[in-house]
Amino acid sequence: MTVAEPLPTHAPVPPLPTHAPVPPLAARAKAVGGSPVRDILAVTARPEVINFAGGLPAPELFDAKGIAAAYDAVLAEAPARALQYSTTEGEPALRDALAARTTARALPTGPDDLLVTTGSQQALSLLATALLEPGDTVLVENPCYLAALQAFGFAGARIVAVPGDEHGIDPGALEELVVRERPKLLYTVPTFQNPTGRTLPAARRAAVAAVAARRGLWIVEDDPYGELRYDGERVPWIAAHPGAEDRTVLLGSFSKVMAPGLRLGWLRAPGELRRACAVAKQAADLHTPTVNQLAAARYLADNDLDAHVARVAGVYRERRDAMLSGLAGALPAGSVWNRPEGGMFLWARLPEPYDTTALLPRVVRQNVAYVPGAPFYAGTPDRATLRLCFVTQTPQEIGEGLRRLGEGLSPIRSATSAG
Repeated sequence: MTVAEPLPTHAPVPPLPTHAPVPPLAARAKAVGGSPVRDILAVTARPEVINFAGGLPAPELFDAKGIAAAYDAVLAEAPARALQYSTTEGEPALRDALAARTTARALPTGPDDLLVTTGSQQALSLLATALLEPGDTVLVENPCYLAALQAFGFAGARIVAVPGDEHGIDPGALEELVVRERPKLLYTVPTFQNPTGRTLPAARRAAVAAVAARRGLWIVEDDPYGELRYDGERVPWIAAHPGAEDRTVLLGSFSKVMAPGLRLGWLRAPGELRRACAVAKQAADLHTPTVNQLAAARYLADNDLDAHVARVAGVYRERRDAMLSGLAGALPAGSVWNRPEGGMFLWARLPEPYDTTALLPRVVRQNVAYVPGAPFYAGTPDRATLRLCFVTQTPQEIGEGLRRLGEGLSPIRSATSAG
């Protein structure tokens, strides 16, 4: 009779955790924060606040009836098409209309040169995906549109600001940086720039195009505000200058001239890059909503968008002038500001030792708000700067808002004077 050997003994197995932590976020998600402007807008969303912080078109000027009629027509006449999937590149009717509008502005363009995007902000994300490897260098204006800094930062780019002045980028400084830094692209808003409202002169645009041609550089030319001109003559796009043809991406949007809620933008780019952006878009959202594209195309066919924009520009001109007329009484002595020929924004600089970020809570307590300038800088910020949006409020509201702004700054003015 065989005696069974005793079974081996093991150390007790510890119980599994009942709630294990999830894996961490990607490093890029941790490294890039949210938009400071969005954070400010959340704080200042109270109806009693006169908000010069947001870059919001005036909602009372939207052509709501015309847009509604366009949607009604599309849904009545082609509901199956309007509610179905579409091509990534965009609805042919809309691309035809966009190509015609671009060509009429002295930049010959065919429908196949365009990719419709879900707002021009998506175009920045697609370009970052198609062009940038982590560690690549991107050149930007100083200061620069905040969401562009976010998009390029999220792609892992190294962002370097190009020196300039009140007219914009210095082409000589640009060339020096291109030689030294070997960047992939230059991002610029040359017409009524966000945040400064400045416009790059034609001669500098030609010089920027020449630098890109000589040195090998992509130019991303963002133009969401160009149709909102109040004074002066239109300046041709950089994309229209010799040498820029095969290396400039032009971005456009209906957000400021039709309605931002449509989320309709587009990019015009050379073929290989445009196709790469289309592949990136397939991975992002497949295509921009069909019904919105068809409604926009119908609106363009049935209405005179240029006449609508002219009416909007007339109202915005009055609002710009109201802000300009009241700034001297609201800002401390020694402040300087620009007079934009169009767009939505005015840029101001207060004298030392003002810090507009530190001052903002005091000003918000007066139920008025601005955007501090510091977040718009890729490098060392000028903390005495601020951005004011002048299009959302009426002239009367602007006057009251500037009075409140002056009240918010007055304790600092008094302390500075006493010192």
